[in-house]
Amino acid sequence: MKRIATLMAACLIASPVLAQNAAPSSGTEIPDAQVEQFVKMMTQQGAPDTPELREQVREELINRNVMVQAAEKAGIAKKPEVQTELELARQSVLIRGLFNDYLEKNPVTEEQMRAEYDKLKAANQQEEYKSRHILVKEEKEAKDLLARLEKGEKFEALAKEHSLDPGSGANGGDLGWAAADSYVEPFSEALTKLKKGETSKPVQSSFGWHIIRLEDTRTAEFPEFEQVKPQLEEMLRQQTLTQYQDELLKQAKAN
Repeated sequence: MKRIATLMAACLIASPVLAQNAAPSSGTEIPDAQVEQFVKMMTQQGAPDTPELREQVREELINRNVMVQAAEKAGIAKKPEVQTELELARQSVLIRGLFNDYLEKNPVTEEQMRAEYDKLKAANQQEEYKSRHILVKEEKEAKDLLARLEKGEKFEALAKEHSLDPGSGANGGDLGWAAADSYVEPFSEALTKLKKGETSKPVQSSFGWHIIRLEDTRTAEFPEFEQVKPQLEEMLRQQTLTQYQDELLKQAKAN
């Protein structure tokens, strides 16, 4: 019931004018149309439409109606600060209604979403690197390990034995797939200069000294259109509203 009251509060804030259509003075009768309207708003916020929900909505509306009548009798609505809040709430409802009306008349199209998707995809073709590293404290130790690697010792075995990195050391220094900018700058700079299968000279970072081996590269996968379609639609809706608001303000200043 507490969750229903919270959702109801959000709906009532969005539609305060409905409080003016409250039940008779007994406070126990609520028009079915009012229940339907609130159920519709709540289902739009994710609540399931069930008989229990409808009963809880009706009960919450009755409770609020009793409180509103008590407030009216106490003269609360005449207080300046309350009148200001009511006016602000009325303005919010009108603005929301204006924006919803504009979006209904100017809906985001599939073509717009696909164009935005293609633009974002083109701008996010990032290279990913599969690499390993051995982290040690001193440069001399790093050089000694590099010499051992050059003589044919296994990178994975040396990483397990000597690397101070608790995350990758036990896995033979394996860092998996990641973009270069996921790492600190000296590391990422050295990584991007390597060719597949190459091992770096010792590289110093704030963590110590690294020996890096690049195992492979690939272009990062971009989510499929259907996966990001809801986010694209919402983003374009917000852009549409921002442009509309800017146009209204520009027109108002010109008059």
